[in-house]
Parts: sequence; structure tokens; C-alpha cells
Amino acid sequence: MNPANPVKKTPPNDLGILMRHWRDVRGISQLDLSFNAGVSQRHISFIESGRSVPSRQMLMDTAQALDIPLRERNTLLLAAGYAPMYADAAWNAREMQSVTNALGRMLRQHEPFPALVMDRYWNVLMTNEAAPRFFDCFIDMAARTGPRNMLHLVFDPDGMRPFVSDWQTVADSLIQRVYRESVGRVIDDRTRELLDALRAYPDVETNMQPGPSDLAAGAAAAMPVIPIGFVRNGYVMKYFSMVATVGTPQTIAAQELRLECMFPADDETEARHLEMLDAAPQSQR
Repeated sequence: MNPANPVKKTPPNDLGILMRHWRDVRGISQLDLSFNAGVSQRHISFIESGRSVPSRQMLMDTAQALDIPLRERNTLLLAAGYAPMYADAAWNAREMQSVTNALGRMLRQHEPFPALVMDRYWNVLMTNEAAPRFFDCFIDMAARTGPRNMLHLVFDPDGMRPFVSDWQTVADSLIQRVYRESVGRVIDDRTRELLDALRAYPDVETNMQPGPSDLAAGAAAAMPVIPIGFVRNGYVMKYFSMVATVGTPQTIAAQELRLECMFPADDETEARHLEMLDAAPQSQR
């Protein structure tokens, strides 16, 4: 099994391989795991060697200790011969209504600055009114084809990329964010496919890896956040983001949703932002 692919469909006898994989991902020993999960080291050794199958509760206690995301916990349960525990309904399913209502309220409250809700692969699911108005001031969003994905929007030369100040540094920081903000710090197959697609755009450095760049480190030393700048009419408008997630998710969709709100990084950007949206044609609102 590829150790970078915890969500690969596995037969029941692969439970031990999955357990060892997750210990390796988290960098802890059997002894540490036994202490954190309240399970004997001998029992963990038996599970990993295939000599024992844990109870459902013990398996979930171990998954909790390893901070395994809910989607991958279902994979563990299936590998042990149990039914999945965590619902995998759509983000806008009826049971998600309380969450989506709260997200909608937060989106509206962030006006007149852009805010959007994305899944774990940066696909845009919801926005406030300011978000499309903002991006329409740079490009014709209605003319874009394919899925609405924020990373593709920034990396695409026909998207926002020509308007991003110091684009290479921004691209590097976004690659780092993909690794840092992945659910449970897990880079699964679909995330790797997304990263490969981003690196396939023209003039993208294919060796970008997680870790601070020299330019990003210098910017971080000068201010509390690394802003992203958008060039319009010769001026650079600087923004930073705040990201919110559901605090106590019990479904896969709830765990994988995140709300990203853009804020002006300085007073000049705030003034220009308000002026830009006020001057936008009615069709862009």
C-alpha cells in the first residue's frame, strides 16, 4: 500500500497496515500510542501483525489518539470488518442545514468584503455577494468554465494570476497552505491530483514543497500575516484571510467545510476596495 494514500479501498486484512501507516504519519511509537489511547502496547502489536482484531470502540479510541480524519476513520472501520460510523452525505444535505445556515449568516455578515465556503479540495460551495463582485472587477467570472476552485482561479493565467502581485511567492505560500490546512494534515489522492494540476500550469515551479520560502519568511518578519496583493489600475490592494472550521464535526461534510474571509490588510486597501465595488456596473453585483 502506498503510505501516502490512507483512503485507498482496503480488504479487511489490511487493518494492521493502515494502523502502522497512521502511526508513521503521526510519528509516534506503539508505546506512545498505547499510552494516548489507553490500550496495551501488546494489543496494538497484535493488531498491526494481524493476530488480533480490535473492538469497534477500541478502534475508534485509537483513531482519536492518532487524530485520524473522519473519512479515513470509516476506512479503518471497513478494514476491521465494521460498518462505517460517520455519515458521508453532501455538504448541503438536510442534516447539514444548521451548519449551512450558520455559514450563510457568517457570509452575509462579512459584507462588503469577499467570503466563501470551500470543501477540502478548495472547491467553492457558497459565497457572499461581495466575492463574485470582487473577482468580476478583474475578470469575467461568468466566462470561466469548469469547477469553481479557488486554487485554479489563482494559478490559471486566464484567471486571477495576471493580477496577483509577486505571484510566485503567493503560489508558493498557497502550496504550503494546501499541506498545512489539509484535513487532519492528510494529503490524499485527490489532493495530490489537485497539486499536480496546479504545477502543470505554465511557469509554475514543479519542485514547490511545504516549508517557508525566503521571501515569505521575510514578509512574515515584517508583519503579522503574509498578504496577497491584487493589482488594479496601477495600485496593489493587499488582503489577508481568516479561516474558520466547524468546531465539533460529527459528519465528514461538517469536518471538511471551511469558511475563508478576506480582509483588507491596510486602510488604503479598504478605501480602494469600497470605491471599486461602488463603481462596479450593476451587472457585476
